[in-house]
Amino acid sequence: MHELSGEQRYMIRITYDGTLYHGWQVQKGLRSVAGTLQSSFKKVFAQDITLYGVSRTDAGVHACDQVAVFNFSRPISPESLMQAWNNKLPNSIVIRSIKQIPVERNPHHGVIAKTYWYHIFTERPVPFNERYGWFFRYPLDSEKLKQCLQFFEGTHDFRSFSTGDDRGTDTIRRIDSARLEWSEQFSCLRIAIKGPRFLRYMVRRVVGACVDVAANKDLSIETLKTVLEARNPDHTLLNAPAQGLMLAQVDYEEGVDNEVVDDSWKR
Repeated sequence: MHELSGEQRYMIRITYDGTLYHGWQVQKGLRSVAGTLQSSFKKVFAQDITLYGVSRTDAGVHACDQVAVFNFSRPISPESLMQAWNNKLPNSIVIRSIKQIPVERNPHHGVIAKTYWYHIFTERPVPFNERYGWFFRYPLDSEKLKQCLQFFEGTHDFRSFSTGDDRGTDTIRRIDSARLEWSEQFSCLRIAIKGPRFLRYMVRRVVGACVDVAANKDLSIETLKTVLEARNPDHTLLNAPAQGLMLAQVDYEEGVDNEVVDDSWKR
């Protein structure tokens, strides 16, 4: 991200339904969230921009609070910018806030935590909710599931719960909390996982493994321990499907970029 003469940098917070998109990142010939935002911007303001997001959500993954930055040279208030841009976006994407930030700031600066939600339906969901969770058809021991999630709290080498394409890279990550809740909004179980950084597929693989163990009387916490310590992603525990995953919140250091936005609809 290079500063150009006369340019201003803006930070946006976005909510989107990822069902119809091949992830956040721009991909040639495929519909992406960032690509849709950029093309809509050009239609309104006749200028190309490049969005840099705090998280590269995968195909089918949703976001309540994606954060991205971009440069723009035309003098315009953030309020006018947001209104005009939102008017050109499809219903599946909404910009919830825009603010001007220092030109040297990138979206990862000052991030202290990201929270991901994963929704699990234990009964067949109504059609309006189906695309936002995983319908798990087998009996699930919720207490055992809580214990499985707690096992992953702390700092571990999560190579066994990565894509397998990151050999030679640092796969040590910290999970600050992994909780099982109930979502009134979607009438389902909600797993909330919070930490500063995650590997690609890490949340989905952790959730899938925990659900697998919690639904199988022949598996235990020791199964998770064995898989974790093997540092091998080629295991047989489940990988949770993309549609149940949401980037719920991005938290920054105090005084950096936290935005006051009405989040009452997320309950």
